[in-house]
Amino acid sequence: MATPRVDFYVLSSSGANGRLHFACRLAERAYGELDEIYAHTESPAMAGQLDELLWTFRQGSFIPHETLSGQEPRSAVCIGTPAQPRESGQLLINLTGEVPAFAEQFARIAEIVDTDESSRAASRQRFKRYREMGIEPVTHTI
Repeated sequence: MATPRVDFYVLSSSGANGRLHFACRLAERAYGELDEIYAHTESPAMAGQLDELLWTFRQGSFIPHETLSGQEPRSAVCIGTPAQPRESGQLLINLTGEVPAFAEQFARIAEIVDTDESSRAASRQRFKRYREMGIEPVTHTI
């Protein structure tokens, strides 16, 4: 498999649930172009928040999606946790504090960084980890 493309999206202002809202925007943009979009969340609670936001984040938006439950995914957009991950696909939206062990099984990886200092510190560690893996991430300020 080819080396994945890694993009860090650094939010200039994020407010409540800023990372999750931006994850919705990324999923919306990728939906229709890609068949395997996976949002990797830290917990079932975060997965539930993202599930709800994908229905409500923008008037008129419709992104069919599902939360993984151990069955074969039926939707292009899936949400999971470390306990229930999708381990390969076209786009990984990583919402956890670490690089998942299966990250290299995706063609593209999106890392979303908000304004919180602990989030920025964790993102610097992930950036460094990608470089150690031989991947040169690209940074976008949003």
